Amino acid sequence: MGHAARVAVMTADEYLAWEAVQTERHDFVDGEVFAMARAEDRHVTVSLNVAMALRQHLAGSTCRTFMADMKVAAAHDRSFFYPDVVVTCSESDRASPVVKREPVLIVEVLSPSTAAYDLGEKFTAYTDIGTLQEVAFIDLDTRRSNVCRKGADGLWVLHPFGPADAVHFASVSLQLPAETLFAEVDDELGTDLKR
Repeated sequence: MGHAARVAVMTADEYLAWEAVQTERHDFVDGEVFAMARAEDRHVTVSLNVAMALRQHLAGSTCRTFMADMKVAAAHDRSFFYPDVVVTCSESDRASPVVKREPVLIVEVLSPSTAAYDLGEKFTAYTDIGTLQEVAFIDLDTRRSNVCRKGADGLWVLHPFGPADAVHFASVSLQLPAETLFAEVDDELGTDLKR
């Protein structure tokens, strides 16, 4: 999600206390608070499809899948975000009901109003999370997915997937077919792909 309205400069602790009583969600980036943009139905459907597939795949493991309302700390607690989907396998995260600090996978569903923010400032902050192995960006309009995967050398490598490709999440050993990823998403591109 993108940022729309600047609130006030505050510390991370002040943000966490303030955010706990808000009715809307807000990202926190180096002392600045930004209201989250609302999502459309395609965005919510794809996020849910990813979360359901991950949850089923990881059932019985130590990993947990969360959606939209779960905060992730980045940049050594200087930033907090609400990814569309996050997976953590950390015991520390299991003991933290409000903020996850050790995710292995983050998924962002791109919207035209938020894509630049998600691919830029947010991704940069995510790469500071030591445990994070993959960040996936799913483009609703083109149905292309880009998975940025951290290599053994610490470098992030782009793995692109086309509209009909199964998306591979190496961090959790899951191949997610395009039919599952975009199930129940109605739009022109989806109609064209079925022909």
